[in-house]
Amino acid sequence: MSLRDQIPRYLLDRRQISSTLVYTALFSLVFLLLSTPFLDHVWFSLDPGDSFFFTVAFVVLAAALVAFSRLLMGRCRTLTNFTYLGYIAWVVVEVVAVSLLYTFFTVEGGRLGLIETVPIDHLQIFSGTLVYVAVCLGVPFAVCSLHSALQDKDNTIRLMNYGNVVSDKPAAPYADKRITLFDNNGVLKFSISSDNLYFIESDDNYIKVWYMDSAGEIKQYMLRCRLKTVEDSFADSELVRCHRKYIVNIRNISILKSEKEGYEIDFDIDSLEPIPISKTYEQAVLARFNAR
Repeated sequence: MSLRDQIPRYLLDRRQISSTLVYTALFSLVFLLLSTPFLDHVWFSLDPGDSFFFTVAFVVLAAALVAFSRLLMGRCRTLTNFTYLGYIAWVVVEVVAVSLLYTFFTVEGGRLGLIETVPIDHLQIFSGTLVYVAVCLGVPFAVCSLHSALQDKDNTIRLMNYGNVVSDKPAAPYADKRITLFDNNGVLKFSISSDNLYFIESDDNYIKVWYMDSAGEIKQYMLRCRLKTVEDSFADSELVRCHRKYIVNIRNISILKSEKEGYEIDFDIDSLEPIPISKTYEQAVLARFNAR
């Protein structure tokens, strides 16, 4: 893994961001209550008075700052590809911003006589706060990211359900003619013969499965699942990634058309629009199509 690699999409998922914010708030509160008596420059107070309202004001502003930052990150995921380096840099900026906010509150609160502070300079306050805030934000982010990674791996394993095969060698994923799809909670939602599946389309946190039913009609089924999970689970099968939004069944492709913008996939079915092939996946799709 390189710092310039793109981070998994689940780190920018709305549910992941929401759960991280909630866990960060709870962890910070507990850490605050336990560590305050042992830190000289911490002025937080839960006793009624000026210090209490000053504490509430800081906590609310700091929480709003982090929440806005996380929501902005979630919005930016559709505009740019986040790398691990970019993600770490974003978190570092959050830590610095909250530390600067605390330093400002400490200096102004002491000047106005609202809080009791020890006589240390601004740089000492800021540097000491950096470590404190890094723990309050870094630990919850790391724990939530690890939990999401384990959940994503579990979903991938659940998707790799090819039945019980007795053989003298490991069974390849495409040996089973059925495609089974689970949602993000690991619940089996969809099972179909691979011959009847045409393509899978990404729709934010959901996927749309386009298939032919027993009556010969094209239908679509939507479930909450990541396209990347399907791609990883059915690697080396007839399901091939051709675009950031699409996975196609290579066996059901009728024609590959060369257009000005690039190649397009045509299933020769009136109700199915052509599927674009992006430059990233073009050579792989062409090779698989010619080798089928």
